[in-house]
Amino acid sequence: MASLSRALRVAATCPRRGLGPRTLTSRAGPTSEKSVPYQRTLKEAQGPSALAQGPSQPLPSTADVVVIGGGSLGCQTLYHLAKLGVRGAVLLERERLTSGTTWHTAGLLWQLRPSDVEVELLAHTRRVVSHDLEEETGLHTGWIQNGGLFIASNRQRLDEYKRLMSLGKAYGVESHVLSPAETKALYPLMNVDDLYGTLYVPQDGTMDPAGTCTALSRAAAARGAQVIENCPVTGIRVRTDDFGVRRVAAVETEHGSIQTPCVVNCAGVWAAAVGRMAGVKVPLVAMHHAYVVTERIEGIQNMPNVRDHDASVYLRLQGDALSVGGYETNPIFWEEVSDKFAFGLFDLDWDVFSPHIEGAVNRVPVLEKTGVKSTVCGPESFTPDHKPLMGEAPELRGFYLGCGFNSAGMMLGGGCGQELAHWIVHGRPEKDMYSYDIRRFHPLLTDHRRWVRERSHESYAKNYSVVFPHDEPLAGRNMRTDPLHEELLARGCVFQERQGWERPGWFTPQGTAPVLQYDYYGAYGNQAHRDYAYGRLLGDEYTFDFPPHHDVIKKECLACRGAAAVFNMSYFGKFYLVGLDAKKAADWLFSADVSRPPGSTVYTCLLNHRGGTESDLTVSRLAPSPQASALAPAFEGDGYYLAVGGAVAQHNWAHISAVLQDEKFRCQLIDSSEDLGMISVQGPASRAILQEVLDADLSNEAFPFSTHKLLRAAGHLVRAMRLSFVGELGWELHVPRPACVPVYQAVMTAGAKHGLVNAGYRAIDSLSIEKGYRHWHADLRPDDSPLEAGLAFTCKLKSDVPFLGREALEKQRAEGLRRRLLCFTVDEKVPMFGLEAIWRNGQVVGHIRRADFGFTIDKTLAYGYIRDPSGGPVSLDFVKSGDYALERMGVTYPAQAHLKSPFDPDNKRVKGIY
Repeated sequence: MASLSRALRVAATCPRRGLGPRTLTSRAGPTSEKSVPYQRTLKEAQGPSALAQGPSQPLPSTADVVVIGGGSLGCQTLYHLAKLGVRGAVLLERERLTSGTTWHTAGLLWQLRPSDVEVELLAHTRRVVSHDLEEETGLHTGWIQNGGLFIASNRQRLDEYKRLMSLGKAYGVESHVLSPAETKALYPLMNVDDLYGTLYVPQDGTMDPAGTCTALSRAAAARGAQVIENCPVTGIRVRTDDFGVRRVAAVETEHGSIQTPCVVNCAGVWAAAVGRMAGVKVPLVAMHHAYVVTERIEGIQNMPNVRDHDASVYLRLQGDALSVGGYETNPIFWEEVSDKFAFGLFDLDWDVFSPHIEGAVNRVPVLEKTGVKSTVCGPESFTPDHKPLMGEAPELRGFYLGCGFNSAGMMLGGGCGQELAHWIVHGRPEKDMYSYDIRRFHPLLTDHRRWVRERSHESYAKNYSVVFPHDEPLAGRNMRTDPLHEELLARGCVFQERQGWERPGWFTPQGTAPVLQYDYYGAYGNQAHRDYAYGRLLGDEYTFDFPPHHDVIKKECLACRGAAAVFNMSYFGKFYLVGLDAKKAADWLFSADVSRPPGSTVYTCLLNHRGGTESDLTVSRLAPSPQASALAPAFEGDGYYLAVGGAVAQHNWAHISAVLQDEKFRCQLIDSSEDLGMISVQGPASRAILQEVLDADLSNEAFPFSTHKLLRAAGHLVRAMRLSFVGELGWELHVPRPACVPVYQAVMTAGAKHGLVNAGYRAIDSLSIEKGYRHWHADLRPDDSPLEAGLAFTCKLKSDVPFLGREALEKQRAEGLRRRLLCFTVDEKVPMFGLEAIWRNGQVVGHIRRADFGFTIDKTLAYGYIRDPSGGPVSLDFVKSGDYALERMGVTYPAQAHLKSPFDPDNKRVKGIY
């Protein structure tokens, strides 16, 4: 067999393929199968085509749930549905279990990732494959606990690993940061000359796809589920109910149909095709992903698996050999996904794969003279944000997704299968799955092929990149821009991207920094951008320290506190809720009492039936009007204007729509997000500035806090709201799109003599955490209740009005809070970003959700939930009696806990009292 070094030399001397756009396409379709690093698969070794034999068992006429796809996610979902008592669950696989992607996966499981939710999901997968399945079935899943090593070749990478180690302490995951010498002692064949250190997790390991899926299907069948192989799905039948809502009705196959109200799309790279059968957009792309299996290596036995992120390579122990793979910047797209592909593989493109050989040989030098036993190149699906696609599709009720796992389907399968089963049976998952929920994407994005392709490519290429707190994508940018985009760009705005929207991050004094067209990191013949201002500024963010522009953000914050700042918040979601049952719907949907007179604005939460927080938002009561305008639709009776964070607007829309459908409320939800801009002027001088722009008295008596009015600004009708998300006197101006630029310019002109500055979301993040205002999906998530988060004031529990989640909150209040969100301050000037472990009296009691620097109090602030290690309620006495510290990258810093924000705890500034 050729050695890896020879393969590398051959790749270097071979002429490169043409570099035109066509090179995005695979040169060849699937080829004859090659050996993979497992002793068996779940296909028949001999005999006629399995498909020709027909389904492995007769199809039932009805089913409670039909799972499509027999890979890791399909089998895990079926197993967990059965465990929840769903006996009428059926899995349909067009070939044999594991065919497609799962059968050739590397099967690695790493327990630590830079996400607390993913750490929990991985822990469940590990528990299922290492313990539960074997205990239930007597079958071995192929689990091997040989540990895992993350390699750090620079200080920033080691800092990232230290962050993971601190997070792991909150979840009981054993890990150790090792020196190069300690790493060499653990892994004698490793070259450690260029290492800063490593992160060692002893209980990481690998699993066998065939063994795992066999055990899962056996355990599910024992509980009444059915697994039907050799049964291709040909269609999804849909019905429209009396309220015009599309719902799943049946699954059609080549061998008959199954009536069902629920389908789960676990079809992997074929998930987009299954989605098209149902009229559902599934934003993923298929790519070739490869690894090679070496010949025997003396001394490699029992070594840990290795991830050398900086070399973009992984080394999986395979008995007495290694599997070597990685992620490159020029992966091959599988353009025409064949529905005939099952246990086949692609020919390996050595041009594409060669960088992984270089990295592997550098890390384990013996590989230079080691032969290649087999090559494995198969399809994997990748998504625009490197997160799976899960949950109910908003355009079709009863159609769930469990796909797009970015080559981590085996790792995340157990945890995600459990959450998906809970989603189906109980209406929502147990954990916070927003980052995976298909409802996070706006339809404008899921239906945009270029955006999906560019962002999915970048997610593949950056799979092993350091996850920095303030990184931004370079792909798929400038998809959704508001009317002030060019105006702010000219003023030095450095933009962030959130769900396709370009929003202001901060303002650089160094000139303009436009985001250029995606260059695919120089791959596929594209010229990589040079002297790229936005790229340079983004590169400054690649640090776990304060960035070079820390003082620029400080100036924005202090200007807001001392004079005034203007924030462009046009990317906010802006909805109208109107109709015959609008009041009934509002009373049920919103935790706070929004049944106030027209002109009132209320901060409230949207809850789920378990009392978790699906959103926080403002709801403004509208006066009825027979004529539509740019600022309100025509309606009779009751109407409400909803303003929600733009990054989660689609999630809000889908959640509210589902509740309206489930409760059969007769009302409309109208999306005006693209039609309205939003300019927020905040600070002690905001009243003086806006008094020159708005045609109304802005005094406390005439315009109280939490009210809104239709006024004219620079001759244009706007909706002015006296609100603040930064803890200052201020107003939001909700402006029709054509009027945004003249209104903004009028504000800037009036503010020139008052010290008004432009500010972005980096300033908002700092100012809001300093004031103690919550951020949804950081401090508040669907598995956090308002009571735990200190937002009991948003809940109308003193009234007798029913609302969604009320019973759960009443039960929680009666039993006592098992966790509580606290504010912490750290005197030492040290940057924190979240994931830091919280120590209380020498015990880890939680981790930080969100952290930032507060420039007014000149301290780091952090918010995190704590628990009582004894398992009891977290009382106020428990909070006050603790001695706290926060662990950042393995170092603990003394911290003070606060039940209220240390900045303006009496809320004087929002009242205009300075």
